Amino acid sequence: MLLVNGGSPVIWSPSRRQHISRLHQPHSFYHFPLRSQTLTLAVAKIAMSSPPIDDAAAGTTIPPGFAEIVVVRHGETSWNASKIIQGHMDSELNENGRKQASAVAVRLSNEPTFAAIYSSDLKRASETAQIIATTCNLSEVITDTALRERNIGDIQGLTLRDAAKLKPVAYKIFMSHDRDKEIPGGGESHNQLYERCTSALERIARKHIGERVIVVTHGGVTRELYRRARPNCSPHGRIQNTAMSIFLVSENGENWMLKVWGDVSHLEEIGVLEDSFGGDRNSA
Repeated sequence: MLLVNGGSPVIWSPSRRQHISRLHQPHSFYHFPLRSQTLTLAVAKIAMSSPPIDDAAAGTTIPPGFAEIVVVRHGETSWNASKIIQGHMDSELNENGRKQASAVAVRLSNEPTFAAIYSSDLKRASETAQIIATTCNLSEVITDTALRERNIGDIQGLTLRDAAKLKPVAYKIFMSHDRDKEIPGGGESHNQLYERCTSALERIARKHIGERVIVVTHGGVTRELYRRARPNCSPHGRIQNTAMSIFLVSENGENWMLKVWGDVSHLEEIGVLEDSFGGDRNSA
């Protein structure tokens, strides 16, 4: 066993596909069974840990007047692997993405019953949601355009390198920390994305007070939901494909709590592409 307290365990192998990391959860120990003698083990020390989850959100019961929403990022796409900016463009899951979706689906099927599953209407999310719905015996996936990734305007469909050359103005705005600037070509600002996706989650919560639901969406959306739940903190690290985060949202939408952030323990056997595009500050 590898035991780590307050750090982020990382397993490296020669294959880029097999680079697996389990995002840390503060105040807990990590137990890693070693299934391959060919893997080299290391511990990645983190200069600053992400904030602990809200104490009031701990436990298995849903607090009165709240809905529990399990937010899942979509599985991997070939565009993620090729480092292409997706935004509202409709890429599909690749083979590994379907395996990731199946893995998180099995995990969720062992959790208490879910009342419903919602999803972005983009294929990479809706396909992930359908795999989860089938495994969890949920009758339908309810799609919602408000759960889409940020619209990245002129640089959608380009790699970052090509965007810098071909669309320098849009690229500069995309890479900036200015949350109010819209990206040329119909793109959104970070603040517009924030309003869109937090309103969507509050709307879903109002329909499911006292219940647990699943929402399948995108890396950029998930990071904005974090900002709503923890307004004085910035999201730490990358939200990997099919990473699972759990939010508690009150009926009036005024109170949010974060229960779990970026859990990918279901991917220990499958792995994630650490250097793929998306899931970080410039997620798209």
